[in-house]
Amino acid sequence: MEKFFDDPNTITEDEIHEAIRKATIDISIIPMMCGSSFKNKGVQTALDAIVRYLPGPMDIEAVKGTNPDTGEEIFRHCDVKEPFSALAFKIMTDPFVGRLAFFRAYSGRLNSGSYVLNTRTGKNERISRIMQMHANKQNPVDFIEAGDIGAAVGFKDIKTGDTLCNEDHPIVLEAMTFPEPVISVAVEPKTQADVDKMGMAIAKLVEEDPTLRVRTDEETGQTILSGMGELHLEIIVDRMRREFKVEINQGAPQVAYKEAFHNTIQHRETLKKQTGGRGKFADIVFEIGPAEEEFLKEEKGNFQFVNGLFGGSIPKEFVPAIQKGFESAMTTGVLASYPMVSMRVKVYDGSFHQVDSDAMSFELCAKQGYREAGRKAKPVLLEPIMKVEVLTPDQYMGDVTGDLNRRRGMLEGMDSKHGVQVIKAKVPLSEMFGYVTQLRSLSSGRATSTMEFSHYAPAPNNVAEEVIAKQKGKQKVED
Repeated sequence: MEKFFDDPNTITEDEIHEAIRKATIDISIIPMMCGSSFKNKGVQTALDAIVRYLPGPMDIEAVKGTNPDTGEEIFRHCDVKEPFSALAFKIMTDPFVGRLAFFRAYSGRLNSGSYVLNTRTGKNERISRIMQMHANKQNPVDFIEAGDIGAAVGFKDIKTGDTLCNEDHPIVLEAMTFPEPVISVAVEPKTQADVDKMGMAIAKLVEEDPTLRVRTDEETGQTILSGMGELHLEIIVDRMRREFKVEINQGAPQVAYKEAFHNTIQHRETLKKQTGGRGKFADIVFEIGPAEEEFLKEEKGNFQFVNGLFGGSIPKEFVPAIQKGFESAMTTGVLASYPMVSMRVKVYDGSFHQVDSDAMSFELCAKQGYREAGRKAKPVLLEPIMKVEVLTPDQYMGDVTGDLNRRRGMLEGMDSKHGVQVIKAKVPLSEMFGYVTQLRSLSSGRATSTMEFSHYAPAPNNVAEEVIAKQKGKQKVED
């Protein structure tokens, strides 16, 4: 600034770039570019700015990882002389080359045709070829070094977020965390010819996108795709039609509800079956309720099992069967068959029969006990709540907030940025279907919105009753 006020003409272009780079790296400014990728305007300027202003691999600190054997912290510097380490950040299917694993090399050097260790699987992978990507063109290269980004070809089992490293110097780099899907859609092939094509297309898409999940509904036999939002699933279905030439029918999007216990209760469950010859007998006394906060914080899963048995009331060999029974039962809730979000079971008494008791009897008894006791533990239905941010011009503010209130939204704050209002709210996902279209019509196409998953919260009684009634009606029709 001093130089500018002394004599503006003495400031060179290089000095401006240097100042912008320094301020960008310490995040005191964020350079903004205008452009349109559709018309190919400003793309080159943005790429030049990336090269000029963003930190290069040598400017950032050493990458931190852990030793998979000892758990101690290890650092890898951006240096060709250090052992090789890289992170696979994207898997893509190319029609000519096959599966490509995009990876960033943090340290060392990798020659094409050599082996790397995948620390997730513990197996060596041969990287037969390495490509340098230029948009949709591939340039084969003989090696890749620290700081470079390349694409590997010829691997067997690499997934997004895997660490690839030198087998003599193993390291696990920070893995990516992928949120649980919140919305599902049922898909089915239109013709018999599309059945196999749809299976192959889904398998490839799931491999590319870790936030996309697929399962087969045991009751209906439908293929269910689950993802991060309405738009996400729309794009997946569109890609299946466009890239994989699969014609499919799709059902209405379904919200991924969950269930939880409100109270902890004690219950005794006895299983007695006598069908001539050897029967089935199991008797367990247990406590069932929500999992403890401390247990969930430690991320040991969502099922907490406590063995409080003593005095040989139930033989030790039957305890795993009891645990298995409760754990498999909690995938189907007692209210509307949605999965339980967390559960704690403490077994502290019971009895057995010398002849009629076996592991299967105790597993069945646990499942039966879960259904009976679950109804008394005040089960509640939980719905996914989304974090919504809307950018709208001032004149549409009232209409937009009114519409969010109508959708059971909780407004959390409003901000003003350069004549545009930023509205932040938490809204149930079930109320957000078709929101983008509605927002466009409210604001003459001038407002935009972003939405991401926030948390699960108990659904209001009227909503819960409607969901439960619909689910029970569906099950009756299937029966």
